[in-house]
Amino acid sequence: MDNRFRSFCEQVKSLFGHQEFIPLHEPRFWGNEQKYLSQTIESTFVSSVGAFVDNFESEFASFTQTNRAVAVVNGTAALQVSLRLAGVAENDEVITQSLTFVATANAITYNHAHPVFVDVDLQTMGMSATALRDFLEEFAELREDGCYNKSSGRRIAACMPMHTFGFMCQMDQITAICSKWHIPVVEDSAEALGSSYKGKPAGSFGTFGSFSFNGNKIITSGGGGAIVSNDVELGNKAKYLTTTAKVPHRWEYYHDELGYNFRMPNLNAALICAQLENFALLKESKKELYEDYRQCIADYGLSLKAIPEDTDWNYWLMSVELDGEDERDAFLKCTNDLGVMTRPIWQLMHRLPMYADCRKDSQVNAEYLEKRIVNIPSSARKVQ
Repeated sequence: MDNRFRSFCEQVKSLFGHQEFIPLHEPRFWGNEQKYLSQTIESTFVSSVGAFVDNFESEFASFTQTNRAVAVVNGTAALQVSLRLAGVAENDEVITQSLTFVATANAITYNHAHPVFVDVDLQTMGMSATALRDFLEEFAELREDGCYNKSSGRRIAACMPMHTFGFMCQMDQITAICSKWHIPVVEDSAEALGSSYKGKPAGSFGTFGSFSFNGNKIITSGGGGAIVSNDVELGNKAKYLTTTAKVPHRWEYYHDELGYNFRMPNLNAALICAQLENFALLKESKKELYEDYRQCIADYGLSLKAIPEDTDWNYWLMSVELDGEDERDAFLKCTNDLGVMTRPIWQLMHRLPMYADCRKDSQVNAEYLEKRIVNIPSSARKVQ
């Protein structure tokens, strides 16, 4: 066992109060969570209708600086519906990245469309604007009814960049490129709540932004997600589709198109409202942890992933970069053996059996990062 990594584990346990086991990222309930949950139970409105759902949607739109927010059951559902409303249809293509969590590609496939994987930046670990531009210049052509892939013959219906670990993609360049080619942008902001790029919040750049409030995110509703948009009409349509496409009526049940039962229950909304109130405290705590890591990380022969330029980061998951696959695996084994939970970056989507035949570019940067990046414990600690 490498003594450097053993010493690193001792340091991590010291930073977290000498716990025997240090999780990767656990939720913190430091505010009104119990109070709001009790109010919900007392009201009896525990399902998909209730004051906390309405409150959350209003507060979240303000938080993300968008015009409409819709609470949904999880982040994957948010992506799926956003893509549908952006115009993605059967046999279309959606450009995204292979270095991502599987939900990104799955949401495309749920719409019976085909993921196309372009490379990522080494700094942001999110979609490379250069790779996107190069792919479109080589393969795309504009027709009367949209942008098409000359090679496959399919319509390129959307572009979905994902903000890896809360780092922001270069969204000004990506949106400019997509605008030139008449391609809507759907932001996978599942990990990026509270991050911004050049002063503009994650989720506010594209036609839609999608968020996750899974238990491992910076704030959580246990299970839940949200769709945001600056187009109020599209946002209202998202609300309608995610509530089973039911036409409003005092007593009749009538549904005029295929919808989804993707509603966030009021219980979950109560939890996320309380969490959102403490967002600044959680982010500040995680920022202090990052600074603690930054001060000591070189002592263990490790390199902490630096914050990309022009990004105000949410400090969701902190990462170290190892020298290669062998050192990465040795680090993972040592840390997990010693009770410090660490995890590698995801296996690239084009390596998974269901996406092995998807179109992709060279993936040079994605494959480099896949062999080297490991997430380290990143939970918020009480700010003193």
